Amino acid sequence: MLRLPGMYRPQADTALLTEALKQAAPPRGARVLDLCTGTGAVALAAARRTAGLVVAVDVSTRAVLAATVNARLRGLPVRVRRGDLLAPVEGEVFDVILANPPYVPSGRFPPARRGAARCWDGGPDGRALLDRICVQAPRHLAPGGTLLVAQSTVSGVDATLGALRDAGLKTSVAARRRVPFGPVMRSRAADLEARGMIRPGQDDEEVVVIRADRIRSWR
Repeated sequence: MLRLPGMYRPQADTALLTEALKQAAPPRGARVLDLCTGTGAVALAAARRTAGLVVAVDVSTRAVLAATVNARLRGLPVRVRRGDLLAPVEGEVFDVILANPPYVPSGRFPPARRGAARCWDGGPDGRALLDRICVQAPRHLAPGGTLLVAQSTVSGVDATLGALRDAGLKTSVAARRRVPFGPVMRSRAADLEARGMIRPGQDDEEVVVIRADRIRSWR
């Protein structure tokens, strides 16, 4: 996978989101949207599984370039668009929406808009993009569609579940995995501990994938 300098390296949350997509078993030909695509790893997995149209979106020019190259090298039908979350797909609906947004609490507002920090900076409580996805994504789900969102428990799972329920979706935690802190979380640990967001001495986190379905399931 091509990954340009300053881009997010696919990690445990990428793998967990890909596994959750597999378990969701979307139908062949499903229209899929992958938000915050980065290298395009999850979008490529979706294209292999559904053989339908996959649209991948990222605000980073480097990510758009990398995801485009990675898709073309593999001959997969992924259309990559640059823009802010769902703005590039205004008016479109999808059977599956996937999202692995920045969710690390940075303690600052607004989140970083440039540099490597943009890949992980989720704002003061890690929810700057998560909250926007919870509001915007349901409008882009087709009847029977499914939203899968990766995040850390540090950034508030109950808040995501509640917001998506308020949007009329059926919600659950589809997958979870405890992983050691990576370099970014280790660098943030003292601040997160001081703010009461992690336990004293905590050196790992639980990553989850939240599933939200509109009206009916595929099964």
